[in-house]
Amino acid sequence: MNTDLDAVLAVIIRAVEEAQPSMVVVDSFRTVARKMPLGAGDMELQSFIQRLAIFLTSRQTTSFLLGEYSETEQRDNPVFTVADGLFYLSQDTERNSVVRKLQIMKLRGQHSVPGRHTIRITNDGMQTFSRTLGMTATKERSRSRRRLSTGIAELDKMLGGGVLEGDSVLVSGPSGTGKSALASHFLSEGLRKGEPGIAVVFEERPDGYAARADSLGMDLDTPWKAGLLEILYLRPLDLSVDETMQEILDAVKRLKAKRLVIDSLVGFEMALAPGFREDFREWLYRMIAALTGAGVTIVTTVEIEDSFTQFAFSHFAISFLTDDIIRLRYVEIDGQLRKVLVIVKMRGGNHIKDIREYVITDEGIVIIGPRQTNYARLTSGLPVRVGDAPYEVAPEPRDRPSRR
Repeated sequence: MNTDLDAVLAVIIRAVEEAQPSMVVVDSFRTVARKMPLGAGDMELQSFIQRLAIFLTSRQTTSFLLGEYSETEQRDNPVFTVADGLFYLSQDTERNSVVRKLQIMKLRGQHSVPGRHTIRITNDGMQTFSRTLGMTATKERSRSRRRLSTGIAELDKMLGGGVLEGDSVLVSGPSGTGKSALASHFLSEGLRKGEPGIAVVFEERPDGYAARADSLGMDLDTPWKAGLLEILYLRPLDLSVDETMQEILDAVKRLKAKRLVIDSLVGFEMALAPGFREDFREWLYRMIAALTGAGVTIVTTVEIEDSFTQFAFSHFAISFLTDDIIRLRYVEIDGQLRKVLVIVKMRGGNHIKDIREYVITDEGIVIIGPRQTNYARLTSGLPVRVGDAPYEVAPEPRDRPSRR
């Protein structure tokens, strides 16, 4: 007979009978198992576990057995065989980042979400972020969606009246082209109409973000302090997309927000733990689907380097995830470095295909003049003057039929 385990069992039974608890935690159960004498096998340990389980279930008690086990020790272990549920917690260290995860490996008689879910331990305890967070709240888009103004009248005209409600808009361009300014216009216009908004920033602190908008003629500070705008500053170096999504969804619920800005994807990626960067595109797909499914209209900025050999939209290869794409870029005209924008894509509606020049003033972004018609190859950044008449693309030469 295993007297050591019998003594442990007697202690647990006596404590439960005296306290009549609804929950029992044995920490660490691995230490209890080590009390087995030399030569004892799995049968003795399994017998002890079964007797303990029968006693606790007869008392309608939920029990948690905690232990330090490696993944290789989970195979054919009698503890895991008897237990109704098995939660495996792991800790991964990548460079200087530490990420904790939880996996439900077994849950008898119940459905569970497979995979490894991110967890974080804070002063408020443990918080778990499911891999399917936000996906269950998705709903079909209404066929009669209204159009939301961007706050830039000429851009609204180019968009056919504005951005469709519930769309995901990608604003891409190199540094200094006004991506954040355009996003601030979108938020400011919504706030002007009484629509609460959220800005998720990674490269500026909230007060700096509000001050920069103020220098462009947009007052974000007043609605921010009034609680109509939340500026979420997320910058830990071991962040997960699920945590970010939880923060955003909580803010959306608090404010009942319909407009959201993520500024920017490059800063977002840098804030993630290295392991999450590998699946960044998959995470973005889930996040965008969850937010637009909740009826939120998203404007996301991404910085890219201009190339004179291609017209890229994002180095994340996520263009297909977004409904609309607005591309900003620099061009050289008459010895000056100027800015132009073009709407590359607008799913679910027609849009003007013109390439328009714009400037950034103390009143924000101002689209100036009609489209340039005396230059070709504007999207290359190195346009060619073709005269004062409207530029027309010559038709492709057709193959002549061969003569026999």
